[in-house]
Amino acid sequence: MSPTALRRRLLGRRPLRARLALVTSVAVALVALGVLAAAYVVIRYELGRQLDLQLKQQATLISQQSRSEPTGPLYGECTWLAAPACAQTVRADPAAPHQDGLVLPVTGATRRVAAGTLGEHYSDITVDGHAMRMLTTPVKGHRALQVAVRSDTVDKGVRQAGLLLGAVGGAGVLLAAGLGYFASRTSLRPVTRLTATAEHIAATRDPAHRIELAPYEARRDDEITSLATSFNTMLGELEEAVAAQRRLVADASHELRTPLTALRTNAELLARAERLTPAQRERAAAALGRQLREVTGLVNDLIELARDEEPQQFVEDVRLDRLAERCVADARGHWPGTVFTTDLAGPEGVTVAGVPARLARLLSNLLDNAAKFSPPGGAVDVRLARTDGGLDLTVRDRGPGISAEDLPYVFDRFYRSRQARALPGSGLGLAMARQIARAHGAELTAEQAPTGGALFRIRFPRPR
Repeated sequence: MSPTALRRRLLGRRPLRARLALVTSVAVALVALGVLAAAYVVIRYELGRQLDLQLKQQATLISQQSRSEPTGPLYGECTWLAAPACAQTVRADPAAPHQDGLVLPVTGATRRVAAGTLGEHYSDITVDGHAMRMLTTPVKGHRALQVAVRSDTVDKGVRQAGLLLGAVGGAGVLLAAGLGYFASRTSLRPVTRLTATAEHIAATRDPAHRIELAPYEARRDDEITSLATSFNTMLGELEEAVAAQRRLVADASHELRTPLTALRTNAELLARAERLTPAQRERAAAALGRQLREVTGLVNDLIELARDEEPQQFVEDVRLDRLAERCVADARGHWPGTVFTTDLAGPEGVTVAGVPARLARLLSNLLDNAAKFSPPGGAVDVRLARTDGGLDLTVRDRGPGISAEDLPYVFDRFYRSRQARALPGSGLGLAMARQIARAHGAELTAEQAPTGGALFRIRFPRPR
């Protein structure tokens, strides 16, 4: 089985917390095995080095104590654990006297050490079934001194150390697996709640639920807490969007009910045209056409507002002074009973990036709103000026103004104050104006004018 297939088999169908615990355990196991292997090698090396050092010390002590130059066995009890258990001297010539009864194996290398052609060296040997470590070193008189001790105790110690290290490593891996699973379960608890919340919302279609974080979890500044916070923020935005959609449907239904009823009444009246006089038919047809235009405009405004974004059109540099002059000229034709005054000479030639048709719609909505609330013969002032915050285009009327209770809601869809309920309109003009302003990076605000009337301000932050 390939490593990729094995990894998929181990991790593919397991929960995230189990996969994290498994990955953590494998990582800890690999690290532990590496550390234990290194410790085993170090322990084995140190024990062997201590044994070699012991042989070296014993060989030096024997060389100093031997005042004469004996040849043959010095210590012959090789099965003892005491050091040195075995010691003998060997001459370079195999035919030399006193070469009988040697207790340690003599090889050609031993003769070369005695002859001085080879330096001292260590070797592993077996005597009477016991593993031993032997040092062969030259001594005076062209002899080689062989000192050996049993090494099975060292081997046993190395094995015991290996078993102990293995047991410690296994316990560490198991402990790491348990702690890893506990840590992953604790850390991923918000993710579990997130999943449960998402499944609940998918089943009930109710975005009012939130992921509840314990105080200690909320205080943690990590990715999981950030994910839960972002998900709660997204749910809040989704809840507001759903509520706005429901309000839009309810308000649209309410606003469409009256013109549709009038349309049906006029259509039924025209269906009995033979009973009407020519003047009555003409009035009914005119009313029907006017109501059709009103419903068509309302539906078009609803479609634009329901998108909640501006259509992608070509952006160009727009001179605000010329745009305002054109919009004011059109408003004079639509509202002949209203006086429109302009002050656009200050920042002449200043341009902003935008779609001319949409900016014209924005300003036309504000002018129509101002003319609608102005008294007969009242004035509407349009002013363009530079400010510290950017470029301000203001539209002011001389009407009753905006009350404090209505001011926070003037840009809401279908919102109409008490003064506006008796006037024509659907309550979508200002909402559409704010949407167009936001799409162009501008800020549209409403306020009460100091000397009476309403003042609408469009602030463009980066004029050129």
